Amino acid sequence: MLDISRILSSRDPGEKEFHQAVREVLESVAPVLERHPEYRREAVLERLIEPERVILFRVPWMDDHGQSRVNRGFRVEMNSAIGPYKGGLRFHPSVNLSILKFLAFEQVFKNSLTTLNMGAGQGGSDFDPKGKSDHEVMRFCQSFISELFRHIGPYTDIPEGDIGVGAREIGYLFGMYKKLRNEFTGVFTGKSLDWGGSLVRREATGFGLVYFAADMLAARNQSIAGKVCLVSGAGNVAQHTAEKLIEMGAKVVSLSDSSGYIYDEEGIDRGKLEFVKRLKNIRRARIEEYVDKYSQATFVERQSGLDYNPLWNLRADCAFPCATENEINAKDAVHLTANGIGLIAEGATMPSTPEAVKVFLDKGILYAPGKAANAGGVAVSGLEMAQNSMRLNWSQEEVDSRLKMTMKRIHRTCLDAAAEYGSPGNYLAGANIAGFLKVVNAMLDQGLV
Repeated sequence: MLDISRILSSRDPGEKEFHQAVREVLESVAPVLERHPEYRREAVLERLIEPERVILFRVPWMDDHGQSRVNRGFRVEMNSAIGPYKGGLRFHPSVNLSILKFLAFEQVFKNSLTTLNMGAGQGGSDFDPKGKSDHEVMRFCQSFISELFRHIGPYTDIPEGDIGVGAREIGYLFGMYKKLRNEFTGVFTGKSLDWGGSLVRREATGFGLVYFAADMLAARNQSIAGKVCLVSGAGNVAQHTAEKLIEMGAKVVSLSDSSGYIYDEEGIDRGKLEFVKRLKNIRRARIEEYVDKYSQATFVERQSGLDYNPLWNLRADCAFPCATENEINAKDAVHLTANGIGLIAEGATMPSTPEAVKVFLDKGILYAPGKAANAGGVAVSGLEMAQNSMRLNWSQEEVDSRLKMTMKRIHRTCLDAAAEYGSPGNYLAGANIAGFLKVVNAMLDQGLV
């Protein structure tokens, strides 16, 4: 393990998010390495942490005022041992190589857990679509894909949406790809239903997250019905997490964005959630406007000087962090456990710091890491790929049923792997071990490549 840490420090200095993701996995798989010394002889760890390919390119585009702009584009093709690269594209000013490598590394295990034949990748740009016109977003997307199209394809690398990349962006990217390639293929997932998309794809991450949480509670003879739930974020994952929680009888009391959070003690019902969807998806406005419509709720503005997030200091039964990486630190974790939280299920990728995770595990809280709990999105992406290959469209009931079965299978896989390697009930260990074993065994089968 020390050798891997030294490699990370010397080869990838300053990539703190990537280092964090790797170290979390290394701690979990230590018992596996003790039982399988051949993994060390074949240097599977060294191969696993090194991307198979990293693509870095400039993206020139013109704004509505005729001013030329330049952004940076990325694609990290991490691992293709079990299938073509699969993972998101993120358009956000925070995007850099460390963040994309960490996301791609997490994607390796998430995709493995789905049981579908998908490798892992991640990409994006430091372009910010907020405040841009549709024409500016279109020109940027066309320039971006004019380079990336050389490196992706339905049997090579199939991107999907992530933060800042929704149906609008996927449409512009696909349109230019189709023109450049002169072919109509399922190279992107998250497409519009009119031209190859899948029902339930938009809802899948949030719905799958709640299905996984319900399975965790059921394993302890509990139900999600009646539980008071904190949800962070107000984007796609948070909205559909709240939607499914409401449908299953839970009470959602919070949502947030970069400006702060709202707390509605009465609960966010279906009507209120529809208002949030219009607010965020159509008007692209701030969550603060929720309290203008529903005066009984309160809005707490984000305070940059605080070393904790007040959202996680509210009394509730379950917490669903669905905003961004490292949004829960050790102090937040202490607040959560002190306020009655018995379950944490991650809708975002790596939203809890290592110190926070340690608090959850030490306190015996039900903790579901994102690589397992939020795998529903990529699982339905895989189902979209299958439908594209067959030129078929499954019904909403069919896709949702397959999603529910997939999350149940991931839940059981995590528990079984954790128990086999001496950590019964530890979903973090189970997810890392199960995902690791499938990928490294495929790597060994395919030789030193």
